[in-house]
Amino acid sequence: MSKKGIVHSIQSLGTVDGPGIRFVVFLMGCNLRCGCCHNPDTWELANEKTFTAEEIVNKAKRYKEYFGEKGGITVSGGEPLLQAEFVKEIFTLCKGQGINTCLDTSGSILNNAVKSLLEVTDRVLLDIKYTNDDDYQKYVGCSLSAPMEFLNYLESKKIPTTLRQVIIPTLNDNEENILKLKDIKATHPTVDKVELLPFRKICQVKYDNMGIEFPFAHIPEPDKELITHLNNLLET
Repeated sequence: MSKKGIVHSIQSLGTVDGPGIRFVVFLMGCNLRCGCCHNPDTWELANEKTFTAEEIVNKAKRYKEYFGEKGGITVSGGEPLLQAEFVKEIFTLCKGQGINTCLDTSGSILNNAVKSLLEVTDRVLLDIKYTNDDDYQKYVGCSLSAPMEFLNYLESKKIPTTLRQVIIPTLNDNEENILKLKDIKATHPTVDKVELLPFRKICQVKYDNMGIEFPFAHIPEPDKELITHLNNLLET
């Protein structure tokens, strides 16, 4: 009998979660507590819909004509590595259907189940949230060494990787951080793209509804000029 996964939500035609048009599955459960998290409603591994891998892939197949050469399925979260065996089932079935597979992760877990999942993963979207360990410990809840170990493993397996970072004013919106990010890309050839994502506070209503504090409520959103400047730094 197929293992069931705990799913938060599904987006049928996503355009920001990997190459091309993606069928995006957001799973429940997260082992981290990032200050900028915009999905606090995914933290707990409970109280949502359950699906088998077959049910997920059957839904994805309905949109296959929209995927084109680059599109496919992306599994995100929460942290999908907490349900690595379930994601592996999904990706294995997708391989049989010729559907591209993409994993959106913090890279904070690397065990045998995760390594097995990566064998059927075409691309990883890896969040490198900060480039110094102090900020990681304070604002994420793990060490910078965790995603770096994960990235080194991706490099050893030559799995195409997109690095992503949410730009948070006063924390990582500086040249030093961007130059470190640039260096990470330069020393890991499997990284073929870096995406800087502007910090947004539209999640405030979720925190309010859940009756919990949004840790970064006091931090302003970055303007377009700042993101353009930092992207230019990356590319020079």
